[in-house]
Amino acid sequence: MMKLARNTVFRASLRLALPAVAAAVLAGCASLLPPPEPVKVKVLAINDFHGNLKPPQGGIRLRDAAGKLVPVEAGGAEHLATAVAQIRAKNPNHVFVAAGDLIGATPLLSALFRDEPTIESLSLMGLEVSAVGNHEFDKGAAELLRMQHGGCVPESCKGPAPFAGARFQYLAASTIDVKTGKTLLPATFVKTFQGIPVGFIGLTLKGTPAIVAPAGVVGLRFDDEAETVNRLVPGLQSQGVQAIVVLIHEGGVPTGDYNECPGISGPVVDIVKKLDKAVDAVISGHTHRAYNCRIDGRLVTSGDKYGTIVTEIDLVLDPATRDVISATADNVVVRPASFAKDPRQTTLIAQYEKLAAPLAGRVVGQLGAPLPRQNNAAGENPLGQVIADAQLAATRDAGAQLALMNPGGIRAALDMPADGQVRYADLFAVQPFYNNLMTMTLTGAQLLQLLEEQWSNRNDGGRVLHVSQGFSYSWDAKAPVGQRIVPGSVRINGRPLDPAADVRITVNSFLGGGGDNFQVLRQGRDRRTGMMDVDALELYVKANPTLAPGPLNRITRLN
Repeated sequence: MMKLARNTVFRASLRLALPAVAAAVLAGCASLLPPPEPVKVKVLAINDFHGNLKPPQGGIRLRDAAGKLVPVEAGGAEHLATAVAQIRAKNPNHVFVAAGDLIGATPLLSALFRDEPTIESLSLMGLEVSAVGNHEFDKGAAELLRMQHGGCVPESCKGPAPFAGARFQYLAASTIDVKTGKTLLPATFVKTFQGIPVGFIGLTLKGTPAIVAPAGVVGLRFDDEAETVNRLVPGLQSQGVQAIVVLIHEGGVPTGDYNECPGISGPVVDIVKKLDKAVDAVISGHTHRAYNCRIDGRLVTSGDKYGTIVTEIDLVLDPATRDVISATADNVVVRPASFAKDPRQTTLIAQYEKLAAPLAGRVVGQLGAPLPRQNNAAGENPLGQVIADAQLAATRDAGAQLALMNPGGIRAALDMPADGQVRYADLFAVQPFYNNLMTMTLTGAQLLQLLEEQWSNRNDGGRVLHVSQGFSYSWDAKAPVGQRIVPGSVRINGRPLDPAADVRITVNSFLGGGGDNFQVLRQGRDRRTGMMDVDALELYVKANPTLAPGPLNRITRLN
């Protein structure tokens, strides 16, 4: 009996000891194993797609062997989808993201259907998350939410299938609904790769209300970009997220080629320098430029515009710290010769082209010669003059004495068609925003202030408005900002401007609401809403079948 008891005790002791022995053996073995391999993640990024389902006119401008910028064919959803698929296939750990302005200011093929084709196209090619851009607010918050969630409103859902909304997530970290105090859309997005989470913060520029028609941002507040990001970083870290990427619809202006960054200026530089050091990379947009930069030790990229570039970013994550070890990028030009057409995109585009053809192909008139949009030194171009003239002609019954057109609202040149006939699609490519014309009264002094605002409170070097026939002035490039209009040079139909007299002017509704920081236009009195801007251009082309570039002598630049 004593022997049996001793054996029982021994076996029990052995059972208790074995786990400890096993743990010690495993620990010893673990110390001999190599450390876990870093996790590699591929981030694919685009920005400022603007509904360019077809390759954009002019493609992308790249430097040739002599260093000269030349146009190169690029872009189009069919080729972009293939490029994304091929790059994604390089690494099972991948995510496809965007930095805003996917919709708005879009070509006719998308705009005719309230940009539903663009949302469907990007969803089809696997976009997962995007920051909101300023153009996402062109038709207001409710329409942006419809883009996200789906559903129909008047003049929508005319495509081949009911509109189901985006299969990707829009982020609006800095856009606050003033009634609720909450963000209009989620602020962050997290995706996990081999157990390591990567967080994305998405937001648009703080200055959105100044560049969007007022109706588009009613009830919304746009917070400071860097402050918003820094406020969100601790929350992500509390969830175990150490790898953080910012998607921001704000950018810079580089001096180098599309895949380098010998020098960059613009708002994104100061924003990046203010960001929490936990932010590892910044994917930017808005300025329609391509760059691959290091700012404040961090990767900062932008992929030009219109789907002409997809940025291929490689993140390397440390399994121990779960943070980014390295971040590198390559801006890949989406050349049709390099990336075949994706058949699913071809089918989608063909369906919408069939529906759009009756309106897009409608002949509206003829041209006498092409109307380019390249500015001279003073800030004028032939197409800008014609558009301003068209708007003046369309609003003379409202008392208009002159018309002003913002250069950013002219999105393409008006080229000479092979058969000489201009079609509605050609005009819409020039003016895709579909803004109402607005005629208002300013004093002569306010008009002078408006002209000075072309250079005031800007980081883009100035934005000279195109002016209609009968209006002229001179400006001095060496004069201080706020004092550049040459005294006594402003003329309306040959007569000097009287600062005390009233002047009736026409602008589009974007400018009329203070867009592009022309704040004095908010003070306009006796406002009268007119036809749509592209319709005014159509009437003018019909009435003037021999339109050709005229002398660029309405604005004179000194020095």
